[in-house]
Amino acid sequence: MSTALADVAKSGFAAASSYDQHRPSYPTEAVEQLLKHLQVSGLRGARILDLAAGTGKFTELLVEREEQFDIIAVEPHHGMRGELERKSLKGVTVLEGDAVTIPLEAQSVDALIVAQTKLIPARFAHDEALQEFHRVLVPGGVFGMIWNVEDYNAPQYWTIATPWESKIRDITWSFDDNHPRFRHGQWREVFDKQLSTTPFGIQAADPLFSLPIGEDFVRFSIWLSRKAFWERYQTLSQISNLNAEQRAVINLEVLDRVVDADLEQQDIKSKAMEAIEKSEDERNDKGELALHGRTVFCWMNAVPSDPLRAGG
Repeated sequence: MSTALADVAKSGFAAASSYDQHRPSYPTEAVEQLLKHLQVSGLRGARILDLAAGTGKFTELLVEREEQFDIIAVEPHHGMRGELERKSLKGVTVLEGDAVTIPLEAQSVDALIVAQTKLIPARFAHDEALQEFHRVLVPGGVFGMIWNVEDYNAPQYWTIATPWESKIRDITWSFDDNHPRFRHGQWREVFDKQLSTTPFGIQAADPLFSLPIGEDFVRFSIWLSRKAFWERYQTLSQISNLNAEQRAVINLEVLDRVVDADLEQQDIKSKAMEAIEKSEDERNDKGELALHGRTVFCWMNAVPSDPLRAGG
């Protein structure tokens, strides 16, 4: 089964350089904790697969570490991959591939990381993807995922730091395009269902990855100008996927315009900016906005296949 990149991802990530410029990096604390759980922190020369590496936001952090990792960055999107290749990162091999066609030999990587993936069920969350992950990991290798989740893009059950960010989150959900993302929580289902097909336990279910999923998060907050906030917000794929007419409406210079009546929704930018303008208590002396969120990370060990399937 192919996981050809969904049209929403192709178009949403088309402006790769803008994505690279305005998307955030990851807190040092979160990266260190994740790598410890992946059992590669301090492991010099460990071979790490950065799958769906995008423009290399997480790849760069791996390169900067003292372990001198051997990094394979695999990315299906041509524009994103090109942006990553232009960086010429030391110790990084950039390859084309996706979740079910990883161009590596079996048992060839110590850890597999997926960072900030948007369309998890479409690109990763099915049995063939897990089988491919399991194939390339060494016995006992660990699979991890990490996301920067701003409060304005958070699940609806999260407690949001400020009223204005809660309002922006409502706007984000109102423009939902029916493509599952982290905030929808569906990424857990494929792992949970490893044990859902049998009442007889782990041996009969024959899972590829350990359960329950290990999970933790680190809170973050940054200061952004009004303009910088909007540039960052536009990197959300459901916003960047708006057509040319809709994109013109949300241009920074035309805040007072509204979306075409056929959309039956108020201009997203007007609503967002209205929420921001009412947030004077959330600004520093430079007039910058306090933006809050969590860096969420999870991990699971590859279950050795032979002993389980042999009943050992």
